[in-house]
Amino acid sequence: MRSALFNVIFYVNLALFLVLGSWFFFTPRKWSIRALQAWARSSIFWLWVIAGVRMEVRGHDRIPKGACLVAGKHQSFWETFAILPLLDDPAMVLKKELTYIPFFGWFIYKFRMIPVERSAGTQALRSMIARAEVEIAAGRQVVIMPEGTRRGPDDPPDYKPGAAAVYGKLGVACVPFALNSGVFWPRRQFLRRPGTIVISFLDPIPPGLNRKVFQSRLEVAIEDETRRLVAEARDK
Repeated sequence: MRSALFNVIFYVNLALFLVLGSWFFFTPRKWSIRALQAWARSSIFWLWVIAGVRMEVRGHDRIPKGACLVAGKHQSFWETFAILPLLDDPAMVLKKELTYIPFFGWFIYKFRMIPVERSAGTQALRSMIARAEVEIAAGRQVVIMPEGTRRGPDDPPDYKPGAAAVYGKLGVACVPFALNSGVFWPRRQFLRRPGTIVISFLDPIPPGLNRKVFQSRLEVAIEDETRRLVAEARDK
């Protein structure tokens, strides 16, 4: 019942933001980002109050001021909104299909997120890099999920080359993050399990590394911390 109630409140809350907050489509983009972050905070609040799922943030001080690449684990829908208030001006890399949703898709363009048409292959990668360079030049934090899609807590890692390609072109530090959201908000499941979702930001990877070295460091850092967080969640 709690999961059902939260799911209803979550989507009602989103609809209210899109409709009643539609005037943010005409405000300066930074104002609109602040409204988006307020919606994300409200969703985090309702998840705690209704479903008993708390949020704990570790290593937030590791995120540098200004432009950087933020890359991490993708286990559920939770991190796609919960990470938004943790960054000053996030530019999320997301699938282009989301831009086709009325209102929601329009706001994606307003927020200057980075849609990617995954079926377009190398052209999609080039387009993503070009957009990421623009947003980094504007001092934003580009957020990418290196595996490209949600993976369960027990699934083997499946890192794509996109994050390393973006890193190689941007010339900024990359902050990895790990989490255990899939334990409490499983992908493709209705239930929200009570507990504490932890998102852990790790030591930044400096710019200028060889792509293969970067890819290895990123995967090892994220996977090691993710295994620890998942084990910690299951032991409680």
